[in-house]
This record gives sequence, C-alpha cells and structure tokens, in this order.
Amino acid sequence: MTKFYAQYCKENFSKDGVLSEFSVNCPADFNFSYDVVDAIAAEDPEREALVWCDTEGNERRFTFDQMSKLSSRCANVLRQDGIGKGDRVLIILKRHYEYWYVILALHKLGAVAIPATHMLTEKDIVYRVNSASIKAVISTPTGEVAHFAAQAASACPTLTHKYIVREERDGFINLTQRIEAASEHFPRQQISVEDPMLLYFTSGTTGHPKAVVHDFAYPLAHIVTARHWQNVVPGGLHLTVAETGWAKAAWGKLYGQWLCGSAVLAYDFDKFSPGDLLRIIQDYKVTTFCAPPTIYRFFVKYGIDQYDLSALTYCTNAGEALSPEIYKQFHQATGIRLMEGFGQTETTLLIFNPVNSREKVGSMGKPNPLYNVQLVNDAGEPVAPGEEGEIVVMQPPQGGKQYGMLSSYGDDAALSARVWRDGVYHTGDIAYQDDEGYFWYVSRGDDIIKSSGYRIGPFEIESVLLEHPSVLECAITGEPDPERGQVIKATIVLCEGYEPSETLAKELQEFVKVSTAPYKYPRIVSFVSQLPKTISGKIRRVEIRERSKKGAH
Repeated sequence: MTKFYAQYCKENFSKDGVLSEFSVNCPADFNFSYDVVDAIAAEDPEREALVWCDTEGNERRFTFDQMSKLSSRCANVLRQDGIGKGDRVLIILKRHYEYWYVILALHKLGAVAIPATHMLTEKDIVYRVNSASIKAVISTPTGEVAHFAAQAASACPTLTHKYIVREERDGFINLTQRIEAASEHFPRQQISVEDPMLLYFTSGTTGHPKAVVHDFAYPLAHIVTARHWQNVVPGGLHLTVAETGWAKAAWGKLYGQWLCGSAVLAYDFDKFSPGDLLRIIQDYKVTTFCAPPTIYRFFVKYGIDQYDLSALTYCTNAGEALSPEIYKQFHQATGIRLMEGFGQTETTLLIFNPVNSREKVGSMGKPNPLYNVQLVNDAGEPVAPGEEGEIVVMQPPQGGKQYGMLSSYGDDAALSARVWRDGVYHTGDIAYQDDEGYFWYVSRGDDIIKSSGYRIGPFEIESVLLEHPSVLECAITGEPDPERGQVIKATIVLCEGYEPSETLAKELQEFVKVSTAPYKYPRIVSFVSQLPKTISGKIRRVEIRERSKKGAH
C-alpha cells in the first residue's frame, strides 16, 4: 500500500528530495469510493482508515473494509429513496464518524455531496437548499441543526427527504437504523470524472456564500496536499482540525491521506480547548497535524510544553498567514517547523513549503508544480520580484485539464466569468515574490490600506503585534482620514492578565514603531473581547470597518 497513489500521478524530485514536477493520471471514470476505498478494502481489509473519539471519552475505529461496506449500505438506502446521480444532498454531520461513510456513499451514487457546518441557521439552510436545488439533508442529532432543517423545509420545494443519524425524530428518517438493515453489496455506478462530486458554499467575508463545484477528479490533486505538504506516511495517524462542513476537511480528513496510506483521526468536539486538543494529540500519538495559525497561537499561549508530543513528526498550517513569532515559539517548544500552505475552497494547494524544502519563516513557500501560479498587476502583466501582485493560476503551458480547480460557481455564470478571465483564475489575494521564488502573503485585495501614498497590508502589522505578550488576537484595518486617505486601526483581543488602558495602547503603538517602518504603526487602538469572524473562523475585517463607520468598536 505504500505506493498505492502512484498509479494516479507522476512525480519528479530535485536532488534534495523536493517535489519538482507533478502531474495527475486520472482514469475517465475515476471514483474515489470505488477506486480507492473499495480497492484498499479488497487488498488490505484490516488496514485502519479512521480513528474517532469525542469529548465524552467514546471511541470508534474503522477499517477500510468497514468503510467500504458501510458506504455501500448507505448508498443502497439512499438509492431506495430515489436519490441518484446528480442529485444534491446537504450533509451536516460535524465531526461524527457517519460523515465518512455517508460522503463515500454519495460518491458511489454519483450524487453531489454538499458538506455544511452545524452552525447554520434556518435562514442559511433555506438559502443553500433553494440556490442549489438540494433534494435531501442528512443531519446531526445534536444542537439545533435538525430543528432548523425542519423549519426550513416548508420554504424549500426541492427538499424531499430529511435524514438524521443515531436517533428517531418526527419528520426525519433514521438513517442509522436503515443502514443497519441494508445490503453491503452495491454495484458500481457509471460516472465521468467531469461530473460534479462536491459543492461547497464558501463562508465569504462579504455577500452571500458562493457555491463552489468540484468534479470527481478533485481527490487526486490532494496527493500533493497529503504526501508533499502534510508529509503523511503509511501507517501514520493524521489530524486536521477542520470541521467536516469546510473544504479544509477535504484537504486533511479524507482524500489525500487515504490515497497515501495514512489513517485519519477525528476528534469530535464543539468548543475548542487548547488543553483538550493537545491531550488528544498526545494520547492517540498523532504523527502529522494540520491547523490554522489560531490553533498554534493558542497552543503557544497556553502551555504546549506540558504535553508529550514525541509521536508528532510534522505540522502544517493554512487558512490565514502565519506570524513568524508563533512559528518561532512553536519551534522552540517542540522542535517542529510549521510548514505553511495556501489555497482556497475553489482550489487545492496552490503555494506551499514542500517536504525536504528549506522554508523561510513567514513565507507561503513556492507554487505547487501541479499549477502555473503567477503574480500579476491590475493589467494582468507579471510583476517583478519584490512587487506586489494578485495570485493567479494561468493555463498550463502544455494545456489540458486543471486538476483540483473548481468546475464552476454552480449556476452563477456571471461570477464564474469574473473569476475566470481569459483562461486565468484570479484568487483575489495579494502577495510578492522574492529573488529566490518564495511567495510572501500581503492580504486580500480589498483589505489593502492606502495611507499617505503607501500601500499597507494588514498581515505584517498583525504579525508584529502578536509578538507582544499582551496580544492574543488582532486585526488591522484602515480608517478614513481627510489628510492621509486612511489611517491604520488595530482591533485587539488581550491575553488573560491584561486590561485595556491608554498606557497599554501607547505601548503597543511604540512596539510597532520600533519593529517595522514607523508609518505602519496603528494610530487607533481598540480593545475588544472578541473579533468578528465568519462561521469558518476567518476574521471579518469588513465588519470592523462597517462598525467603525457607525461609530462602534
């Protein structure tokens, strides 16, 4: 099983063992459920696929043989209820183990799986069901998800089936009970790799969520994610923190990891506790770990050295740019380098620090050789080293399919046209490239601050502030100013033991002045108890700007 993934790709390496070339070899009818999960189950049925645990001490372990049979049982249930190829199914299953065999079942059917977070409200569900013509919803029994789904149903004419796992509930089909009685044999359904397989609604920082569609070839692009970035190994145990409603779960909880022979750990929790998560990593002897910078920040602030992480060999981060100070403190505490990566819901890994590479602290790394990534100015022209530009994905020089890239934004042709222009995919993210080809993140395009003729990205200032012992989280935004155009504002959440004061505000301003160019210091400092975030945890700087316009913090 150590080279199972090799049949689906071609890879070459530099003399230092760093990935230098990568291409995908995708059969015309490739289906992850049949060609990976069922194939592994046939060859090595007792190989461990999933280790699941929760905050109550419950634990379940699943082999590939069990995953294969459970997904076939689930596919039989759904097919009996009229769900088949092309039908769209909303999955809201948190980090429950059911998520894995439910999504595999949908792949077997050729249906479109639409994972979603449990934090959705009735209004959110109505929007998603109606905009994507969703036929069924599969719900967790915990929290208010099922309640909201039931309330939403009357406003959703396409929604014909409501399933719930683990229990009986009025108006819902008990999927767990039905699966137990179903056959474990399910014939292969014919699909094309061009067919839609996944649809993710992006959380967005403005406007309605966008419907991002991926096809059946998508999983194969995550071989790079798992093998060459996360460094998963056969027989290892990988933990990515993301809840299954987010695309990051596809990056770290299923496709690439199983293709490359690693089992996946799912820790089922609602409220994040740094200590509890560190204990899970310790007790289950997690070998590779991936999380957003916020998680590492909490680990560092709340005592990572109290835990035995000796089984942990490799750590990666994505979701937001990583502060060099957090990198330094985590490395000092564990001896492990944090290897940054960048991508979007619309893509797989675009830029990263590969296994065996020499990383530069704070850099995003270099482009994934699967993609032709460049930086361009507003006219679409390449920029010189040191100049800021938008990160774009050009058509590959040899042409052909762009594996791992979104197929479309659902039925929104206008949005697709705005993002795909002349065959070039525009990310909307700004970065610059140094003389050695390393990319350095600046900001989202709409977060750039223009003050006194300077273009200032928030990340650099946020990174400096996070070096101060009082700062737990912060966000940098621009405030309108008649003389400078904009001035810099810092909105800050303090660590325990610190209180907001004018003295502390001035101390933080001076701290920035001596740590970076003086013109970048925040002329406005606002202390808050929490920062506004999307339901995926990204800071909503746009909301901070809107609050400031209204005179609120």
